[in-house]
Amino acid sequence: MKLGHLFAGLALAAVAGAAQAADPVEGQWLVESGTAKIKVAPCAADKSKMCGVITWVKAPAGATPKDTNNPEASLRARPLVGLSMIRDFKPVGAGKWTGGKIYNPSNGKTYASKMSANPDGTLKIEGCIAVICQAQTWKRGT
Repeated sequence: MKLGHLFAGLALAAVAGAAQAADPVEGQWLVESGTAKIKVAPCAADKSKMCGVITWVKAPAGATPKDTNNPEASLRARPLVGLSMIRDFKPVGAGKWTGGKIYNPSNGKTYASKMSANPDGTLKIEGCIAVICQAQTWKRGT
């Protein structure tokens, strides 16, 4: 009888673990140019949405890259590392998220965006203005 309870408990734990499994878009990603890494995870303010923060930027030793192209002058001195780059993505299926915004520190602009996990383990990010979208493929970073 106790053995039956053990198996039932293990089965329940396995189902609960699967229900809490990370979405395939979560993790550390190297942008297409190889110049930055972004950590994608549930948003702090709303765990049902996905966000992403810059965790690394390719720069000369000792340099601290700043958000120099931000349209708001008061934000141009903030470091890029730690900056929220993607925000408020809503799920539309496993590994598919839409309705978010992506900030491009290279030009200081924010775009409507969507992202999806590709079967090969990469991440497709699309930034759009009206109906014109530009896509990038990000690879897993460590």
